[in-house]
Amino acid sequence: MTVTRLKTLLGSATLIASLTGVSAANAESLDAIMQVGKDRTDDAAASQINIDRLADETRDLLSDYKTVIKQVEGLKVYNARLDRQIENQNRRIADIDQSISDSAVIQRQIPPLVTRMVDALEQFINLDMPFDLDTRLGNIEAVRSNLDRSDVTAAEAFRQVLELYSIELQYGRGIEAYSDTITVGGSERDVDMLRIGRVALIYQTTDAAESGAWNKESASWEALSASDYSAEVRKGVRIAKKQATIDLLNMPVAAPEAN
Repeated sequence: MTVTRLKTLLGSATLIASLTGVSAANAESLDAIMQVGKDRTDDAAASQINIDRLADETRDLLSDYKTVIKQVEGLKVYNARLDRQIENQNRRIADIDQSISDSAVIQRQIPPLVTRMVDALEQFINLDMPFDLDTRLGNIEAVRSNLDRSDVTAAEAFRQVLELYSIELQYGRGIEAYSDTITVGGSERDVDMLRIGRVALIYQTTDAAESGAWNKESASWEALSASDYSAEVRKGVRIAKKQATIDLLNMPVAAPEAN
């Protein structure tokens, strides 16, 4: 009995030892499984961190890309406008170059043109009514003398000639009275001159005894009837000098000729 009990005790001890070994092995396996799960969780967390970082970088890159696209579109519009401006400037440069070339030709043609204009104006004055001849011919000579001066440009000479033409044009539109000395009947007489545009040029002696008018056809002074024109001439002189109000005047005017 003692031996049998001993065997039973030894078997129980063996069984307990065996069960204890199995439990220890299972615990080690469970710890390993738990460690693997933890490692996977850590790896997943690290991967998620990388994914989040990459997502943020992707969003930043996309935002930068959209910004660059907008800048590129703006630069395209700006460059297109610059291209149009450059094209317009090139056309202007071509026009300016052509103008410079033309101006050189024109500048060479101005001096002879101005000379012809001065000569023509002088001839016109000599054929016109003889009023203010000293002033008008003096202006002609002043401009002619400027043509040979080195400090007077062709443009300035042309401007001066145009100014003389403008002055001559104004003579045909106004009324003027001034004192002068003219030759009548071979003798010099102090007279009051009355010019009505280029329609009539009339003189009256200072004592109002004689009056006369310039005859374009004969290019000479022609006496007027004192009874018909003496008072009218005096009135015209006073009107021209602004000593009387404007009124109708009875003046000798040549009838227009038919062409």
